[in-house]
Amino acid sequence: MPSASEEPRDIVIIGGGIIGCTTAYFLTRHPSYDPVKHKITLLEASKIAGGASGKAGGLLALWAYPSNIVPLSYRLHAELAKEHDGGDKWGYRRIHCGQLTAKGRSLDQANAKGAKENGNSVSLQKRSEEAIGTLRAAGIPRDLDWFAPESVRDYSEMGDPATTAQVHPYQFTTSMAKLAEEKGAKVVLGSVKSIDKSDGAVKSVTYKDKETSQIHTIPATDVIISAGPWTRSVYPPAPISAMRAHSVTIRPSRPVSAYALFTEISLPADFGRAGQSTFVKRGKGKTVTPELYTRPNNEVYACGEGDHLVPLPTTTDEVVTDDARCQDIIDYVSSISDEMRDGEVTVRQACYLPNVDGRASGPLIGETGVKGLLLAAGHTCWGIQNGPATGKLMSEFVFDGKAKSASIGSLDPRKVL
Repeated sequence: MPSASEEPRDIVIIGGGIIGCTTAYFLTRHPSYDPVKHKITLLEASKIAGGASGKAGGLLALWAYPSNIVPLSYRLHAELAKEHDGGDKWGYRRIHCGQLTAKGRSLDQANAKGAKENGNSVSLQKRSEEAIGTLRAAGIPRDLDWFAPESVRDYSEMGDPATTAQVHPYQFTTSMAKLAEEKGAKVVLGSVKSIDKSDGAVKSVTYKDKETSQIHTIPATDVIISAGPWTRSVYPPAPISAMRAHSVTIRPSRPVSAYALFTEISLPADFGRAGQSTFVKRGKGKTVTPELYTRPNNEVYACGEGDHLVPLPTTTDEVVTDDARCQDIIDYVSSISDEMRDGEVTVRQACYLPNVDGRASGPLIGETGVKGLLLAAGHTCWGIQNGPATGKLMSEFVFDGKAKSASIGSLDPRKVL
């Protein structure tokens, strides 16, 4: 009698974000995978990496959570980059990470200073030795010279290139999907309508084709739900909720050093932005905490705080971006950096992050109690970091019947379903 891994299988992955794409990748790399016997279909409602997996910061860290999968995933990121030229293909590199405390300048003050110093409001020169000395006195690394010396108050290291790295999320996720396709996985654009799990086992998945709107039903021996914040719409018992997050990308006025920064900016009481006909004040006298991630292509990704103001739409195609929230992020980082203030804003965007209701320590990864139905969702802001480990573990559940590469009993979905 053939073993479970030798039997024909119809494996359906629901969700084309980082978790679904790494799952497809590691399924096609599992020693038991046979493209003749094993059919892998990756179902995505809109497009690969259309949600948070294409719009995240891409920070990788050994100090992330949960600790039972982080070391595995961090190692797999390095191995994937080495095997597939990730440095060029998806911007993998080791970086420094720190906490930066600063006092923001009013926008009028920052803009006036830039105009006075540069004439055309474009800073093209590096800091003077006097300015560098001011930054050094505050404990700022010498190459972190793209912040206004009068703004910076303190810097503390959170991670170094031995413990911290980064990728470009969209490039990484789409690369994983492509590499999976090269080994036999099939990507299908369509919205899942139902999962047949009668008699306690999965039998098929029905979906609506995105292009033709036709309804199709495909057989399934294994279904992996990795739909991020949309997981509950596919599998209602899953306690997954969504939080909206905004971000921007900025091409700075000059190249900046490789850092991920968690900032704490105290805004002046008169902080605001002058419009064409009105003067809009926001965040009066408060502290804001935008995050900054520099990327290899002379781009800086900046994100702000999340919100629950707009409910989760049906698909990633329908996500609405609030331009005012994006402008807030731009204004906050401009208040402490001339390079950001004088840079070119290239993208304003929003996405939804998946959270597990009632938990703060990690995602749900594993069996659901329904034969053949697996869940991998709720990765919060660490989906890119923990994608490879989750994908590898999912491949083990399918072909080995259990997780082998990490001890993940604490993440068992059956504890909350």
